[in-house]
Amino acid sequence: MAVADPSDPRLDDFRDLMAADAAGRQSLAIAEGVNVVERLLRSPYPVRAVVGVPAKLAALRPALETLPHPPSIYEVDKWTLSEAVGFRVTRGVLAAADRPPAKAAADVIAAGRCFLVLETINDFENLGALFRNAAAFGVNGILLDAHCADPLYRRSVRVSMGHVFAVPFAVLDDPWPASLAGLQAAGVSVLALTPNPQAELLRSIGAPDRWAVLLGAEGPGLSGAALDAADRRVRIPMATGVDSLNVATAAAVALAYLSGSA
Repeated sequence: MAVADPSDPRLDDFRDLMAADAAGRQSLAIAEGVNVVERLLRSPYPVRAVVGVPAKLAALRPALETLPHPPSIYEVDKWTLSEAVGFRVTRGVLAAADRPPAKAAADVIAAGRCFLVLETINDFENLGALFRNAAAFGVNGILLDAHCADPLYRRSVRVSMGHVFAVPFAVLDDPWPASLAGLQAAGVSVLALTPNPQAELLRSIGAPDRWAVLLGAEGPGLSGAALDAADRRVRIPMATGVDSLNVATAAAVALAYLSGSA
């Protein structure tokens, strides 16, 4: 249905998104752009509403028509859309979904074979890129410590290209890193990725039957306690004078090797 007034209450899920981000909106997940919205529509997340300009809604029509319970769909012009959300929208369409109940870490571990484990990854773009890489290399789940950023923050969702809606994730209980024992007890080898030259070369080890790559934040890397809790420390060989890679890039290299794609 057409909406011409940016103050229409039917657009409340999308109102002033930057202010909502700053306030820490916790109940909704927001997707932007046709590709990301399509992935949201194919996910288990219950979609509440889609708003967009006519051409973008038309591109989404095949995906929307497959839903057993279609969301509310609001057609707007680009000016109404931008005024409602509080910034210029260049992707032409957004969708809002309720967040499902948080998954238990034990359930994510039981359902998979290969994982990423993240310590204090609080950069939203890095987090989104990690989810995109995880999807690309068939990772079964992502486990986060309590200090990681929110994977469903709008910028993380956008950078993940919507793959955050498909890759299961859970927060590991404190105390950290003692909670890594839950992976190890399930037969998962925890491989701490570090630039330390004393670590084993990643290409020199065989991929375990079940494995998890442990990654730390950009800059400080993994804490000493997390390194000590891992089963092995591994590194990516690099040219002289280069001491590290961006965390999402490093993860992609490690995942390509361990998944057999490299």
